[in-house]
Amino acid sequence: MVNLGGHSLHLNCTGKGKPEVVVENGLGDFSLDWFLVQSRVSAFTRVCTYDRAGYAWSDPGPKPRTFAQINLELRDALAKLGEHGPFVLVGHSYGGPVVRNFAMTYPHEVAGVIFVDAAHEGLRVGIGGKKTIRLGEGAKGRSIPSPHEGMCESDKPMVKVEDLPEQLKTLDAMYKVLPPDEQDMHLWAQLLPGVYDAEMSETNWSEEYFANWLSTPQVGTLGSIPLIVLSRAEGGYIDGDADISAAQLEKERKEGQAKLTLLSTNSRQIVVNSGHNMQLEVPEDVSTAIRQLIEAVRHNHKL
Repeated sequence: MVNLGGHSLHLNCTGKGKPEVVVENGLGDFSLDWFLVQSRVSAFTRVCTYDRAGYAWSDPGPKPRTFAQINLELRDALAKLGEHGPFVLVGHSYGGPVVRNFAMTYPHEVAGVIFVDAAHEGLRVGIGGKKTIRLGEGAKGRSIPSPHEGMCESDKPMVKVEDLPEQLKTLDAMYKVLPPDEQDMHLWAQLLPGVYDAEMSETNWSEEYFANWLSTPQVGTLGSIPLIVLSRAEGGYIDGDADISAAQLEKERKEGQAKLTLLSTNSRQIVVNSGHNMQLEVPEDVSTAIRQLIEAVRHNHKL
């Protein structure tokens, strides 16, 4: 637990070696969900997983939960813990744009980036009733406020236990690949109302970033930072599940993943036979990609 002056973040760092790997979770995911990857990666370098403010062991943090706010807290927590960069940042799903913003904000502290089926601007997501919206279309044109560590009364979670849906009382089958202790901890963590309070602010403010990225060319915005984009082979869309065809959804998904690869001049896309949660479904593939990037950094090779 790292005290940031008003709230604390939970980090779990294992292994030895440089560069260090730091994992940014997807929306509603926890550090323990990376157990299968972390146990592999710690065999060849140091790796840190953590829980964003409001998640699992981490205290609720200052609002709004912008990418900048999340980046600042992680950066400060790593420094206070004595973990030294530049880091290889691994971002899954929602964590992808979070580490992307970190790399754009603090480029000299980033040795490399790996996107694990990462979200991106323009990605079409369901909003209920078969309706979809492209990420960035929900933006309100707000300016991103400066990040800060201080807490105030309005930062306290507004979601209560009784507001949580009934299905959260059972563990999704995809987590059954984790050891029993990690399964129990995940079930405990997903029943904490602070997670959903943080999620609401995270998704609300991520729209402003996606809209900004849609409005300006993004090719090369990560410079020559080594970048690996892990993309699932098939989106798994089914006609009738959304307000547009499965073929169109798949076309847009593949185009979006290809555009992520263009963010750096030193990049590589790897198509993986997996669903969205690669850290659970194919941890060996994710670990191998991390090793490839680590070796490229250590030996100063292009990907």
